[in-house]
Amino acid sequence: MGIGTGIAAFICFIVTSLFQLLWLAIVVSAILSWLFAFDIINYRNRFVAQLANFLDSVVTPLLAPLRRFIPPLGGIDITPIIALLIISGVQRYLLPPFCGALAMLLGGGV
Repeated sequence: MGIGTGIAAFICFIVTSLFQLLWLAIVVSAILSWLFAFDIINYRNRFVAQLANFLDSVVTPLLAPLRRFIPPLGGIDITPIIALLIISGVQRYLLPPFCGALAMLLGGGV
C-alpha cells in the first residue's frame, strides 16, 4: 500500500466516522426529545440540559432544511428518520465510489 492509498483510506475512515457520529447524534437527540416530551427527564439536570443543547446545536442545522419541505405528520416530526435514511444512503452508495476514486487519484490504483 502506497502513501497515497494510505492517505485516501485515512480520509475515508474520518468521513465514515463523522457520518456515524452524526447518525448517533440524531438518534440520541430524537430519544432525548421524546423523554422530555413525556416528562421522563427534564432540563433541571445540568448534564442532561448541556447534552440536549449540544445535540440540538449539532442536529438542528442538518434537520432545518428538511423541516422546510417535510411537515409534521400528525404532530410527529419525521425529519430525523429522513435524515438517517439520507446519511445511510450516502454511506452505502456514494462513499465507496468516492473512496475508490480518491484512492486511485492519490495512490495510482487500489
